[in-house]
Amino acid sequence: MSTNNNGPSNVGQSHSSPNNGSSSDPPEQIGFLLLHEFSMIALFSAVEPLRVANRISGRTLYDWKLLSVDGEPVVASNGMSLMVEAGIAEIDRLPVIAVCASYGIERIASDRRVLGWLRRLARQGSEIGAIETGTYILARAGLLDGYRATLHWENIASFAEEYPEIEVTGELFEMDRKRFTCSGGTGALDLILNRISRDHGHKLAVAVSESLLHDRIRTRDDHQRMALELRLRIRNPALLIIVKAMEANLEEPLSLDELASIGKVSRRQLERLFRNLLSDTPSSYYLKLRLRHARHLLEHTSLSILDISLASGFLSSPYFSRAYRARFGLSPREDRRRLQGGESMTGRIYPDNFH
Repeated sequence: MSTNNNGPSNVGQSHSSPNNGSSSDPPEQIGFLLLHEFSMIALFSAVEPLRVANRISGRTLYDWKLLSVDGEPVVASNGMSLMVEAGIAEIDRLPVIAVCASYGIERIASDRRVLGWLRRLARQGSEIGAIETGTYILARAGLLDGYRATLHWENIASFAEEYPEIEVTGELFEMDRKRFTCSGGTGALDLILNRISRDHGHKLAVAVSESLLHDRIRTRDDHQRMALELRLRIRNPALLIIVKAMEANLEEPLSLDELASIGKVSRRQLERLFRNLLSDTPSSYYLKLRLRHARHLLEHTSLSILDISLASGFLSSPYFSRAYRARFGLSPREDRRRLQGGESMTGRIYPDNFH
């Protein structure tokens, strides 16, 4: 199984670089299971360092396959379609498998074909991982019990609500014995670079990183998100502390007096900071954070409307429904049908993009 690195590769076939050297070790076989609306950037971020590692080492260290549930092409979240080499029914054994998913995970997380196949590979001792929301699939299959796991930062809160028994972290990636999970995006690049370093030495990993113009290899505990001061484009330390406190306390909202105390400012100063730097009031900003959190839970979990209301800090369901409709133009139930029924928005909902 090979491809010509001097020209474009055939997407969907298994890939490796020409074996210009010799080694007694066979290449590591990795399968990427592509689920509908998977993240293209995450997939390529995982595959490209494998290709470059083969080229730089002069040996076929890694060999990979693209798979789908039924062997048919898969449409990514950007609308592009990728050919695959096989369907899961054709693969009996595979040393390493990574489940690649992104949007619409609630609609595909219970596919019995996928869950059964992954459980069978796990019983055979395969190393099983997930990229971005593929972590939901592993959790639904019962393959993360007793393991650390992570996923995209937008999904962490909803995942933790649905799977309280799993140790979910906010790390960039996790490699825990026979399981690995990744936040997605370019975090997949750092996951693979760390695997290359572990398997074939730090020197090769650095060479691969530099070849891809990646200025440093991030570790698992690097931040997933851009620093808050960069996201909000503010530098006021008191306001940053207050917003961080808001983001960390959505289920049990803090009072404005408590927030002012955390920021070591007066109530009047609190109001002035939000008005001058965020063009909003503290109460309105906090409410938007909680409603965005509620909307994410509606789309990505099967929690009841009441549970979502409580998880977002609303003790009154009627008030939650009124506030939600005022913000998004639909009731929570109507919006859930739209979001989970194939009419989900083309982009993610970023909780700081209020205006």
